[in-house]
Amino acid sequence: MKISDIASAIVYAESVLHSLLEAQVLLAHVLSVPRTYLYAWPHQPLSLEETEHFLGFIQRRQQGEPIAYLVAEKEFWSLTLTVTPAVLIPRPETECLVEAALVHFPNHDLKRVLELGTGSGAIALALAKERPIWEIWAIDCSLAALAIAKKNAKNLSLTQIQFHASDWFQYFDSLSFQFDLIIGNPPYISPDDFWQYEAGLRWEPEAALLSAEAGLADLTHIIQKAMPFLAVNGWLMLEHGFDQASAVAALMQTAGFVEINTLPDLAGKPRVTIGKQPF
Repeated sequence: MKISDIASAIVYAESVLHSLLEAQVLLAHVLSVPRTYLYAWPHQPLSLEETEHFLGFIQRRQQGEPIAYLVAEKEFWSLTLTVTPAVLIPRPETECLVEAALVHFPNHDLKRVLELGTGSGAIALALAKERPIWEIWAIDCSLAALAIAKKNAKNLSLTQIQFHASDWFQYFDSLSFQFDLIIGNPPYISPDDFWQYEAGLRWEPEAALLSAEAGLADLTHIIQKAMPFLAVNGWLMLEHGFDQASAVAALMQTAGFVEINTLPDLAGKPRVTIGKQPF
């Protein structure tokens, strides 16, 4: 099929990708226009360069590359975030972590928060948007991820977040910091189970996805080390696999947490477990 204008480009892409939405998103990105433009100007001709760029995107999408990486952005908590293969693509399931934090800290009083494994900065930025006076620290062991998170914070003018390179709590070991909330979405997929997950995950950083000990190694480390870094009545909130809820709750109980509770994601699957510092 010959591609000559917007309408013919969309018809071709939809036939190949089997998704009108994906066809529109990719073409709008190539043309640097909103999707509404495509409806308003269906017979706008495409240049040879635009057509080749578009066909290149279609080929990459056919190979499984996620849309978010192709267009270099993803929406999370109504925030448009830059994403690259250096960071996980933020997912709707993780928004329940943000919701849990806001429910347990409903007032806009000053709080000190630590996000573990910030990636694109999604969780920290969502909390900063909703609680502007909170002091938020966000850590990641990946310098490339931190660069993306800092870029997102700058783009969104959310300046109260401090970003640091750290292997979990390592940065704070010699500091007397305690937090009202420690929150995170650590790696929790077992390397043995990776094949079961969506094909698009192979494009995302394995270090942010895979964890040893049936996916529980990083969760276990965080839970066992978190208590000294929590202030009185502080909370630990962690995302995990839908089949790991009982194991994570047991780890929190062994570590001395109280008021342990598991919360469902948007699909109703157990996704976030929280626990409170008992003293």
